[in-house]
Amino acid sequence: MSKLKIQLDPMIDFLARLLERPSPTGYTVEAITFIEESFRALKIKNLQIERTSKGALKLFWKGELEGNPRGVTAHTDTLGLMVKEIKGSGRLKVTTLGGFPGNLVEGEGVTVRTFDDRRYRGTVLLSNPSVHVNENLRTTERRIENMEIRLDVRTRSAAETRALGIDIGDFIFLDPRVEVTDTGFIRSRHLDNKAGVAAIYGALAAMGKAKQEPAHDTHILIANYEEVGHGGAAGLPHDLHELLTIDMGAIGDGQNSDEFSVSICAKDSGGPYHYEMTAKMRRLAMQFDIPCKIDIYPMYASDGTAWWRAGGGGRVALIGPGIDASHGYERTHSESLEHTAHLIARYLLDEDVKT
Repeated sequence: MSKLKIQLDPMIDFLARLLERPSPTGYTVEAITFIEESFRALKIKNLQIERTSKGALKLFWKGELEGNPRGVTAHTDTLGLMVKEIKGSGRLKVTTLGGFPGNLVEGEGVTVRTFDDRRYRGTVLLSNPSVHVNENLRTTERRIENMEIRLDVRTRSAAETRALGIDIGDFIFLDPRVEVTDTGFIRSRHLDNKAGVAAIYGALAAMGKAKQEPAHDTHILIANYEEVGHGGAAGLPHDLHELLTIDMGAIGDGQNSDEFSVSICAKDSGGPYHYEMTAKMRRLAMQFDIPCKIDIYPMYASDGTAWWRAGGGGRVALIGPGIDASHGYERTHSESLEHTAHLIARYLLDEDVKT
C-alpha cells in the first residue's frame, strides 16, 4: 500500500491532451482513440481493452480474489452543437448536445465538421449581434433558438454554405481553451467529465507503476453517451457487486464541494446513492488521509443511475473532482484530481466487500 503514489504531471498532461480532442455526444471517436492508446501505453499486466459496438471503451482487469466483481465508469462525451438549419444568410442555426443555456456559449469559437471531415471555424453569436444595429441586444434572452454560427468563410447564402459541404446534422465542436496555471488550476471547457477519465488514468498508472493489481475483478467503462442519459446503460455487466461512478463534483452556492478535494455524492436528481458503498468511500478517504467533501447535487444525473435503470443490480457510489462553473468555462485544481485518483486506487485495492 505504501508504494502507491499518484504521478500528477503525467495525469495533467493526459488531461490536457484529452481536452484538445473534440468529443461531443455522438462524435467521440477521436477522444476514445486517444484514451485507448494512452491506457495501452501504460502496459499494465492483465489489463484487457476493447471497444463496444456503441463506440465506448471497455477495460477488464483481473483481480486477485474470486467473486464480487466491481465496475468503474467515467464518460468522455461532452457538450456540443449540431447544425439544425442553414439560414438564407449562410449562417447556421444549431441544436444543443447536452443541457446548457445559450449564454454559456455566446462568443465561443467553434469548429464545424462536415460529413467528409472538412472543418471550418466559426463563432456562436446572438442573431443580429451588433450593438450598433440591434437596440434589443442587451435584453434579448440568450436561448439557443436566438443564436447562430457565424462562419469564417466567404458565404452569403444557404447555397454557398452547402457548397462548402456543410449540411444538417454536422457536428460543431466548442473550443476547449485549455490552460494549466502555475498555481495548479486547470481551466477549460469539458472538464466534465474528462477530468474524471484523467483520474482513472492516474489511478491505474499509479497501481501499474507499483505493480499492484485490484483486489477484485474490475470492469472499467469509458462511456460516450452520458450527456444524453444512456452512456452507462450498456457496456457493464448487470451482476456487478459494486459500481463506482466518476463524474464531476458540482460547485456553487449552497454546495459543500470545492476544487481541492474529492467530492463524494450522497444524492443527486436520481435519488440517494447506495448508503453502504458511499460509507465505504468515506471510510477509505479517512483511512488514507484523502481530503473529501460529502455533497448533494440538486440538478444532476450520472451513468451510475443509468446503469441502475438499465437493470444493474449492484451498489453504486459517485465520486469526482470538484468542478467550478459546470457546463461553462470550467475550472478545477490539480489537488482535486490527485485526491480523486488516489481514492479510486484505494478503492480498487480494498478487499472489503462490506462497508
